[in-house]
Amino acid sequence: MTDAVGSIDMPDAQDEAPESKKTRKGGKRGKKGPFKRLALFYRQIVAELRKVVWPTRSQLTTYTTVVIVFVVIMIGLVTVIDFGLDKAAKYVFG
Repeated sequence: MTDAVGSIDMPDAQDEAPESKKTRKGGKRGKKGPFKRLALFYRQIVAELRKVVWPTRSQLTTYTTVVIVFVVIMIGLVTVIDFGLDKAAKYVFG
């Protein structure tokens, strides 16, 4: 029976790293100072925020209304259940 391609038992020769090659510990981040890393961090934040699809005003109003209606319904449901359990406990325990 043969092993599957890429199995752990038989690694490919190209996957094995030569012993003589040195690897850096920090990579690119290891060379930069704390202020440069902080500036890079904020640049990455701004780049990610530019990718965000922001809702329009009408969408935001719709979403907010849906959330408020859902919360009001859940408050009503929990209130009814609490009132029912209160009556049941008073009936059982006197």
